[in-house]
Amino acid sequence: MAGVRVARTLQETLKECADRLGRYRHGRRIGEQNTKASLIEPVIEALGWDIHDLDEVNREYRFGPSANPVDYALLLLRRPRLFIEAKGLGEDLSQLRWATQVLSYATSAGVRWVALTNGDEWRIYNAHAPVPVDQKLYRSVSISADPGGAAEVLALLGKDAMNGDRIDDLWRAEFVDGQLRSALAELFDGGDPAAELVSLVHRRTRDLSEADVRAGLIRTRATFDFPAGFPAAGSAPRTSSLPPAVSPPPASSGAGTGPSPRPSSTVSVTTGPPAPTAVASASASATSPARVTPEERSLKLTDLVKAGIVRPGSTLTGDYRGGRRTAEVLPDGKVNFGGDELSLSAAGAAAKVDIAGPGLPETARQTDGWDFWKAPDPTSGQLVSLKNLRRDLARSLPRRPSP
Repeated sequence: MAGVRVARTLQETLKECADRLGRYRHGRRIGEQNTKASLIEPVIEALGWDIHDLDEVNREYRFGPSANPVDYALLLLRRPRLFIEAKGLGEDLSQLRWATQVLSYATSAGVRWVALTNGDEWRIYNAHAPVPVDQKLYRSVSISADPGGAAEVLALLGKDAMNGDRIDDLWRAEFVDGQLRSALAELFDGGDPAAELVSLVHRRTRDLSEADVRAGLIRTRATFDFPAGFPAAGSAPRTSSLPPAVSPPPASSGAGTGPSPRPSSTVSVTTGPPAPTAVASASASATSPARVTPEERSLKLTDLVKAGIVRPGSTLTGDYRGGRRTAEVLPDGKVNFGGDELSLSAAGAAAKVDIAGPGLPETARQTDGWDFWKAPDPTSGQLVSLKNLRRDLARSLPRRPSP
């Protein structure tokens, strides 16, 4: 099959590029033209595009007489489907001006997909995404860091894949799934359930009062599965999704360590005692998440500091999509993340963006900082959420008399 041949050639080509990158990085700046010749054009060719046919690969392409040129336009039926803007090896692609430049070219030409590359890192943008420029980034991969993951993502830019609109279908499916996942997760977050959800489940159950339903929903953690349906071109069907929406090379992250592996497409869910299952599947858990009490909500991070549970200067740890970031506790109850003094929730949101990239949707950025950040338990030394430490402190305090 031609698709299998192209995919295998792409993997071999990326391995060769990774070997070259290892040699070039020893203090050598090879410039943009050499980057194109030795690192970029071999990839374009391995993706099934004929780099010698101007009707497929047009260099220094101009959409109109007064338009600025783009380094490569990849064409189907003589119409541009993908723009590739090249920079010299070592150039920092995170500078917004590079993306703004090529996205403006694409918008003028009516081209949806854009790739920005320095020969190692490849950034893929959806120019038509209805979001600001810094959120149009769809995928980012590094050949030197992960040739296999890069092959899986870059295969979406293959000639056959672009002809079949696979990347458009995948982007739309992930966009829809992300919106649904966020909305459904919010319905089962352990807080007071939405009145309309309580009413819906109450109508579908027998012998349960609305109070029973509400209490059960608070205990419920539901599993919502969005199976990956778009394997990389030429590969066998697989259950995992593509590499995460944005996984920049480790060097580009400024506030923590650890690359992001492929994300799960499941919102995990557990319940305590049997709860209504008409809305979502649920599994039993030995420990049900307790509802946050008013006593807990009244406690601040400074209260944990005063109690000696966490100390100023101590390290908090947060995990997201397989990536890990750290923050420092400050005496005033804020935390230092990436040089900024932020609240727990704002720091958690910033950590998510640092891991997933600027294209992370706003709904996914919303963060309960108490649940996101973890600190060593003073007794066991194990990492536990600040929410659990706050709960332990609340339980240890004298109970306030009822009014």
